[in-house]
Amino acid sequence: MPTAVVTGANSGIGNAFAQLLLKEGYQVYAVDRVIGDGLKALKDANVGELDVTSQDSISKFKASLKDEAVDLLLNIAGIMSAHDQDSLQGTTLQTFEKVFAVNTYGPMFLTQALLPNLMKSANPKIGTITSRVGSIGDNTSGGMYAYRSSKAAANSIGRTMAMDLKEKDVPVLLLHPGFVRSGLSPGADGKEFVDPEEAATKLWNNVVKPKGMESTGTFWHREGYELPW
Repeated sequence: MPTAVVTGANSGIGNAFAQLLLKEGYQVYAVDRVIGDGLKALKDANVGELDVTSQDSISKFKASLKDEAVDLLLNIAGIMSAHDQDSLQGTTLQTFEKVFAVNTYGPMFLTQALLPNLMKSANPKIGTITSRVGSIGDNTSGGMYAYRSSKAAANSIGRTMAMDLKEKDVPVLLLHPGFVRSGLSPGADGKEFVDPEEAATKLWNNVVKPKGMESTGTFWHREGYELPW
């Protein structure tokens, strides 16, 4: 039975991915900052607390895994500030620090901690949820300074990680779920928004499951087409 670690699994895409992977036959470690109702509902998963902004929390989670092989690491935990608080006039250093801590530093340092576990797998894979708004080449709307730049930085880290892990045959995929109805963007509605289950299912079927080393270090839309940096 393959093993997956899914962050941000109490709600949204993280929770949907955890449910999907359980159905796919994975042993799932579903973690989030707080063990809420979403985690409690994952009856067949190994649920736990993990604050990706805390080195101590990351170290404790790593210790709990011991030497267990991890076949799939999905860095999904993420936050976004209200748009008026993340505008050219409204953003602050505190906003940047808070958003980067989760969206950028979290995936970096959790992946770093779990590398020994990933290397014990015969077919390891890393996926990090970023966002199309992190694309510099595709930026035509502006705004969201901390969020946008945190995702661009996460893309850069993922690309760099892919190069460093290429000789070890560990594919790293950067994933854009699209506009999703979730706690990340409360009040989201409209035909362009999809439910977390659809976003997770399409990312799984179109990107995470089929793609391997030939696609390492690349940036993918949930519909299966590559996005520009």
